[in-house]
Amino acid sequence: MDDLGDFAPSSELRQLVPTVDYARDISSYPLIMLQVTTFKCGGICLRVGIHDAVLDGTSTFYFNSWCETVRGPPLKVLPLMNRTLLRARVPPTPKFHHIEYDLSPSLNASTPTPESQSYYKTLSSVSIHKITSNQLNTLKAKAGKKADNANYSTFSILAAHIWRCVSKARGLADDQATKLYIPTNGRSRLHPPFPPGYLGHVSFWATSIVLSGNLQSESYKNTIERIHKSIKQMDNEYMRSALDYLETVPSITTVRGAHTFRCPSLSLNNWMRLPLHEADFGWGRPIYMGPAHVIHEGKIYMLPSPTVDGTLSLIACLETSHMELFQKHFYEGLMSIDKIRLDFSPFWITRYLIHC
Repeated sequence: MDDLGDFAPSSELRQLVPTVDYARDISSYPLIMLQVTTFKCGGICLRVGIHDAVLDGTSTFYFNSWCETVRGPPLKVLPLMNRTLLRARVPPTPKFHHIEYDLSPSLNASTPTPESQSYYKTLSSVSIHKITSNQLNTLKAKAGKKADNANYSTFSILAAHIWRCVSKARGLADDQATKLYIPTNGRSRLHPPFPPGYLGHVSFWATSIVLSGNLQSESYKNTIERIHKSIKQMDNEYMRSALDYLETVPSITTVRGAHTFRCPSLSLNNWMRLPLHEADFGWGRPIYMGPAHVIHEGKIYMLPSPTVDGTLSLIACLETSHMELFQKHFYEGLMSIDKIRLDFSPFWITRYLIHC
């Protein structure tokens, strides 16, 4: 198990992942796959592969319910699978312009577009970036407070910093549009709220789009506010409108695909509050739980620490030519003014290269 290092998504980690035979008809594709791997050291890896249309990240609670069943005590939360809760209205009546389902902005003419063959063969890097509680506090101090003197969420503060650093590392032109996608759990935002045991996909997209030049020139607090407003907009009316809009779309592939999050866009997935490390089959807490691979450039996951010490981890997939600059800008922003220095090597994590 020590050979897997810090468990950064890699070709070695992919060996623990069940594979799907896509040569047959789509009706043969499994909705869920499980694979157990035992190590000579006594460690065990359980890999679960689930189709994204079936479950979202919040549904990982079922994993903990599985553990409870194995250990013996009654389930704390009973699963509920009632897809009628997500039905569109009859007739569908979308009330908003859903920019989250507009095509992602393409790169300027001087850069290969997502439709070009060479773009899909771009070499990408996947790396893990550690964030200490002190570094988070530095960002929070820079963020300040909202107009009502309340604090911004840790996610909004961190997301603003990441978006700005990624755009800067990519070297986007000032007139280049960049779009930020934030998966947002609709369970408590829809009315009536969904039961806590709802098992399914209830993820909507909070989205913000801005010209790169404006993103870089505006204050850090303005970027936080931009993200805060996009998340705040995700209420019952907006989400019901989104369901209605999707009902009118001939195929979901027309509004979502592998190119969606690629440069110049970005997807930030907040797993910080998911009970990832509470899955105890009776052997104790897992030492790692997270994605085994990230296949799309432009996707970043935020994960909590398995030791509950206040630290966080980012698992980022970016173009290889952008990764080093992203790390530099990212950690520079986490330093207090009197501690900024040019040598960032202690923070750089070993990178694994994959072809997206």
